[in-house]
Amino acid sequence: MKTPPAVNNTFYDTLGERWLHAQDDPVALLRAEGIIKQAWVVEKLFDQHPEEDARHPNAPFNPHAHLKILDIGCGAGFLARGLHAAGYDVHGLDFSLPSLRVAHQAGPNIDYLRGDALHLPYRDASFDVVTCMDFLEHVEDPAAVVREASRVLKPGGRFFFHTFNRNPLAWLIIIKGLEWFVRNTPEHMHVLRLFIKPSELEGFCHAAGMEPFEWTGVRPDASRLAFWKMIFTGVVPPDFKFGLTPSLLLSYLGVARKKLE
Repeated sequence: MKTPPAVNNTFYDTLGERWLHAQDDPVALLRAEGIIKQAWVVEKLFDQHPEEDARHPNAPFNPHAHLKILDIGCGAGFLARGLHAAGYDVHGLDFSLPSLRVAHQAGPNIDYLRGDALHLPYRDASFDVVTCMDFLEHVEDPAAVVREASRVLKPGGRFFFHTFNRNPLAWLIIIKGLEWFVRNTPEHMHVLRLFIKPSELEGFCHAAGMEPFEWTGVRPDASRLAFWKMIFTGVVPPDFKFGLTPSLLLSYLGVARKKLE
């Protein structure tokens, strides 16, 4: 029996300063997508969970407080820097030491730590918010990562995630599309078997004591000239944009609330 391909996570160790500046590389799409992810996270921090919060008006989560946030799989710190700039106490964790070196250089006031997402080096209930963007599809046991995120999250806290849906269209657009239309895309940067259906991720959250309460899809803005420049040149223009969509068919964001004890 043929062994299924492993995802290529070592690719991120080789980027160096390209994390921050390269346009002829899929990391440029990650930077562009990060803008809309950050905006969505900050907006949803102020959204209350209607049913649960109505039953618990004194819930410990206060979006106006000085929230302590953990960004799992922070890479070079795109989201961590954005949340820090928004005034939050941000901590970033990643297993890639070269990526963390870039993050430290770009954002020295953020507490970055090398660590394993399956065994987070933090005490129970240490954070008000945990984010996990573009990471769950890079591990063999995403449910274990969700459990660890819940463990370090305070009751009533928020868990934000972004990942990819598993279906043939996602394989065609997200995996093959990058290989065909973006220069320097490595083999097995993504593998379809590790993509996660929303129903599966919802199950991971419930099993970990969290309740998802909002989802949205993410898509490139194909109406802009920048999109077509990328298709024809393999280079991601600096003005490439992403937008939100109700469809969760390809790429999606979500937020869950840890249940109160």
